[in-house]
Amino acid sequence: MLQRIFGLAVCWGFLLTTATAATTPPNFLFVIADDCTFRDIGCYGGQAHTPRIDQLAKSGMRFTHCFQAAPMCSPTRHNIYTGLYPVRSGAYPNHTFVKPGTQSVVQYLQPLGYRVALSGKRHINPRTIFDFEYSGKKNNPDLEAINRLFRQCANAKTPFCLFACSNEPHGPWNKGDASRYPPGELTLPPHFVDTPATRQALSRYLAEITYFDGQVGAILDLLDKHQLADNTLVFVTSEQGSGFPFAKWTCYDTGLQAALIARWPGTIRQATVSHALVEYVDILPTFLAAAGREIPGELEGRSLLPIIKEEAQHHKQHVFGIHTTRGINHGSDHFGIRSVRGRRYKYILNLSPEVTFTNACTQTNVFRSWRAAALTSATAAEKVRRYQHRPGEELFDMQKDPYEWHNLAADPQYTEIKRRLQHELASWMAAQGDLGKQTELDAYKHQRRARPRKKKNTRPR
Repeated sequence: MLQRIFGLAVCWGFLLTTATAATTPPNFLFVIADDCTFRDIGCYGGQAHTPRIDQLAKSGMRFTHCFQAAPMCSPTRHNIYTGLYPVRSGAYPNHTFVKPGTQSVVQYLQPLGYRVALSGKRHINPRTIFDFEYSGKKNNPDLEAINRLFRQCANAKTPFCLFACSNEPHGPWNKGDASRYPPGELTLPPHFVDTPATRQALSRYLAEITYFDGQVGAILDLLDKHQLADNTLVFVTSEQGSGFPFAKWTCYDTGLQAALIARWPGTIRQATVSHALVEYVDILPTFLAAAGREIPGELEGRSLLPIIKEEAQHHKQHVFGIHTTRGINHGSDHFGIRSVRGRRYKYILNLSPEVTFTNACTQTNVFRSWRAAALTSATAAEKVRRYQHRPGEELFDMQKDPYEWHNLAADPQYTEIKRRLQHELASWMAAQGDLGKQTELDAYKHQRRARPRKKKNTRPR
């Protein structure tokens, strides 16, 4: 009799523990780099030494086709935290803010009992909407604050959502050990001009990716320290592309595509790879679905849970991009770019092809060295020209041409493919309220920094 009672007690305890575990809300950890080209990370075939990120990929799922909607810091972060595309939220230029009444991850998760925190780089406005528990040191995550958050949440059994936002490898590329990357031994991407300045800058940039990898490892170690890893859905991502030409500030894949790695023990199988087309706008719906909340209709992304649980292999048919130069440092007065990408083909619409394309990149020593090389090299001259002068339309076969160098827009063999992608892009822009060139001209209305005023004429009359 006693044995039977003991057996029932054990069984009841097991069921109670299982039920409790099943209803315990998961924690969320989202670690984001700053200006890091996805191709440069080790597990994506890159030259950067990234042992902690690579190990995370072995422990979870690596996404091969993750995209963001805008290749700049501020629109990207608003995109993640609101679950809205840039024009819909109003946050489409840089140094921007969202429209009044917009909801963020804070408003969605706090009512569910979550502590919602951000440590590191912010670049979001207004504070009333993005009311995170903030911490950070010089635009980087504060490990002491993160350790404190993890300890308090573990002790109180309170779920958390933490965005750990690094400033690496954003320029000026002065962190990490560049001696690990001898400039003369580096492999340059095919669209680079091979100059000493380019090689030296690439060396420092790769060193800073390794520095970021160390930050990722330190934060993951804190999860382990407080025994939180098993109930935490972790995402690590690279943000938009680097500050080199043809990456950040462009709608080429090197600018819009991102590394994305997810780990969730017991839910995500180890060493899995997903080729589904996914976007940053899907992150917030994923958190809400994982927390057990119904996804609000106003959100524009879709939960990734079916993908990470391997209940589905496909997620979206197309992903979209937008870039606005008005108001960025050294940017063209207005050079708007829109893009749509399917599994194989990508269409880019340049709204002001008559305008010379400029940004902070065109002011760097690297690009100056490209211009100097262009004086004696036809290949260098072509790369400089193609960066600053774009046709109205570009069409690429991403399977054959991943660096988007062979423009098929005028090829009659691809007329029907171009027409279908034009239709998809036009439909998306209409749904977003995107008026194209007029939306570009209105960018100053959506920026925190006012348009620079012209200096008054102080000459004697």
